[in-house]
Amino acid sequence: MDNVVWRLKKIDMRLSGRMAILLPFAIALGVGSSGADQPPLVDLELVLAIDVSFSMDEEEQRIQRAGYVEAFQDPLVVGAILTGSLGRIAVTYVEWGGTSVQAVPWTLINSPDSAAQFAKTLSEQPYRRIPFTSISDTIAFSRHLIRSNEFQARRRVIDISGDGPNNYGAPAPVARDAAVREGIVLNGLPIMLDKPTATPTISDIDAYYSHCVVGGDGAFFITVRALSHFGEAIRGKLITEISGAKLSRLPQSRFDRVQYRTQRPYNCFIGEELQEHPRRN
Repeated sequence: MDNVVWRLKKIDMRLSGRMAILLPFAIALGVGSSGADQPPLVDLELVLAIDVSFSMDEEEQRIQRAGYVEAFQDPLVVGAILTGSLGRIAVTYVEWGGTSVQAVPWTLINSPDSAAQFAKTLSEQPYRRIPFTSISDTIAFSRHLIRSNEFQARRRVIDISGDGPNNYGAPAPVARDAAVREGIVLNGLPIMLDKPTATPTISDIDAYYSHCVVGGDGAFFITVRALSHFGEAIRGKLITEISGAKLSRLPQSRFDRVQYRTQRPYNCFIGEELQEHPRRN
């Protein structure tokens, strides 16, 4: 841990040196100005959209929430933020089912302390459960959050976790394509736990996310197949998104890493069909 702290201090020193050199030019160009006509610049605007529908039981919600709380206190995640070209990102945390709720507002993270404060704020939020599964509403809600926030970034990402297909509202690909046209990337964390559920679902949620949900330049998803894998999957996913890398190195034996693809026909209306005509998989 001492070595990690030392490395983060060196990162802070390098960033401070860079900012000292670039500050006169930034002032001349108006970069970083607090004026109303100049939004704060960040490396990334990231919406974390977390499934809290009835198919996610209390234990799954608790473990998934803990995964994000711990990730924003992880030196590797914080290091990925600090080593960006600006050394800061904006993050918001959304919980969704048939509708969406912004559980944690947009937060500027530019230091270990601000990352830890985001984690603390998230840990203090009440748990909720929301009926139905509307990936399309979640994407539309997240697009609005990106359009209306005070930040400006070249990269904008909506990261959706979930264990079931869209079954309410507009079709997921319609919402996905609208976001991609705006230059927003959609990544995913499809959850494939081997457990009984009373909610109609499908066995190939990873294929559903690949064909119907994720999209944009460099989009990807990481599949979670066991509760014990949540923490590492979330940490690796965040590092990948924050750093802008195509895919981070994760244990190949534990996670499926699949690039967005459009080959092979796939029924993206399967969730809506199951809602009307439930069947066992």
